[in-house]
Amino acid sequence: MWQLGKHLLGALLWAVAGLAGVAHAQGNPARVVFSLSLEPAGLDPTIAPAASIGEVVHYNVFEGLVKIEESGATTPLLASSWHIEPDGLSYRFALRKDVRFHDGAAFDAAAVRFSFERAMAPGSTNKSKKALFDNIAGIETPDSHTLVLRLHHADANFLFRLGEGPAVVLHPASAARAATAPVGTGPYVFQGRKPGHSITLRKFDGYRRAREVHIPEVLFRFINQPQAQTEAMQAREVDVFFNIATQAVAHFQADSAYQVLIGASSGKGMLALNNRRKPLDDVRVRRAIAHAIDRERFIQEVLDGRGKAIGSHFSPTDPGYVHLAGLYPYDPQRAQALMQEAGVALPLKLGLTLPPTPYARAGAPLIVAALARIGIEVTPQEGDWAHWMAGPFKGDFDMTLINHVEPLDYQIYADPGYYFGYDNPAFRALVERHAASSSARERQLLFAQIQRTLAGDAVNAWIFAPQISTVARKGLKGLWMNYPVFVHDLAALRWE
Repeated sequence: MWQLGKHLLGALLWAVAGLAGVAHAQGNPARVVFSLSLEPAGLDPTIAPAASIGEVVHYNVFEGLVKIEESGATTPLLASSWHIEPDGLSYRFALRKDVRFHDGAAFDAAAVRFSFERAMAPGSTNKSKKALFDNIAGIETPDSHTLVLRLHHADANFLFRLGEGPAVVLHPASAARAATAPVGTGPYVFQGRKPGHSITLRKFDGYRRAREVHIPEVLFRFINQPQAQTEAMQAREVDVFFNIATQAVAHFQADSAYQVLIGASSGKGMLALNNRRKPLDDVRVRRAIAHAIDRERFIQEVLDGRGKAIGSHFSPTDPGYVHLAGLYPYDPQRAQALMQEAGVALPLKLGLTLPPTPYARAGAPLIVAALARIGIEVTPQEGDWAHWMAGPFKGDFDMTLINHVEPLDYQIYADPGYYFGYDNPAFRALVERHAASSSARERQLLFAQIQRTLAGDAVNAWIFAPQISTVARKGLKGLWMNYPVFVHDLAALRWE
C-alpha cells in the first residue's frame, strides 16, 4: 500500500522506455518545465515552514539581502555590501539602488524594515523567528538605502540565516497577499497557478540584470508518483525533475538523452517523536525506537543506497558535524530490554503520520515492521501536506517520518513549543552559549556538545541524510548539484 516495489517500478520503467527516443537534447529555448514532487500550499516563505515554497519563489520571485550560493558561500543580493562591527553586534548594509518590485515600486530600506518587523512581531509564524529575528534588538534606516541591524548577541551564522527563505523582503503594499499573489524583486514574476497541477513564472523585464536571464518562462509541474514522474520525463512533458524517486535514477543514467546530477543536501531524515505524549516522554522508549530501526537497510531499500546514516539533527554537509549514528546501533534485543525497563505495557499502539513524499510512503512498511519486533503496533496514516501541517506540525501526532531540509536548523530544539515538544533548559543554554561565542574553537566544541545532547536524549530517531538526484534533458545548463538550501536558481538556467 505504501511502497512501490523495485521490481514493479523496474517493469514500469522499461514499459515506457520506448518513449526515450523522442527526448531530444535541445529544449524549447523560451521555456523550462521544472517538475517537483510536492506542491506548496502557499507562496509566502515568511509565514509557513514548507521547503516546497522556497523551491518555487526563493531567489526567483523573492530575494533577500544576501544569497547562499551552491557552494554554501554568502554573496550580496539586495545588499551590495555590508560592514560588521568587531563585537559582532551591529551589521550595516548598503542596499542596491537599481532594484524595483514587480509592480514598479522602488525597493528601499523601509521595505526591509517592514519585512523584518513583520517577522519579529508577536504571533509571527516565521520559521526563523527564534533563530534569526528574535536576536534583532533594533532596526535603523539612516537613509533610504542604508540598513543597520543591532543584535542582542553575536551570531556567526547571522549572514547565512539572512540568505534563507524566511528572511526574504516583501512588498509592504502586498505582503498580506503574498501567499497567493506574491510580488517581489526577483528575476521572475508570478504569472498564475492551477491548483493541483502547476505554477507559472514569467521573466521580469524590469529586473536589474534582465539581460542575464535566459529563460522567458518557467512552469513548475507537481508530480509525486514515481511512475508518473518517469513517464512525464520520457514524454517530454517536463525538462527537469528535482529529487526524483531514487529507484528511477539508474534508468536515466543509462540513457544519453538525459543528465543526472547527484549531490549532497542539508536534509535530515528521521522518525520524529512527540516528546509530550506518554510513553514517548520517557527517554528509554525513544532510545528503544532508535535501536529498533536498521538505518542501513532503510537507506538501501528506500533510498536505493543514496544517503548516509546519521544520529543527530545535523547533516554531514554541516560545519562541525559529528557522526553519531553508532550511538544507537540496530539492536532489537537492546530495544526490547529498554521497553521492559520503562515498564511499558505491550503491545503499545502508536500512530505514524505520513506526508506525501516517496521516502515516507516507501519507508513506512520498514518502520512498521521494525517497531513490531519490539512490541509496538504502528498504524500508518497517509495524508497531504495540509493534513501534515494541521496534525504533526501542530503537535497532534505520535510519530511522523519526515525530512528536515533547512541547514543548521538545530535551534528548533531550543523551542519547547516546536512540534517535537522537546523541553531541555540545559540544551537551550548550550545554544545560547554557542550563538554568543566569538571563539571558533569554543563554537566547534559547543556544536559537538549540542549534537551529543540531542542524540543522548534521543529526541527523535534520526535515520538518513539523503542525496539529491536531479534528472534533466541534455542541453539544460545552470542546474545545481548540491543543495545547501532548497532553492532553484532559475536565472542561471539556459539551453545550449
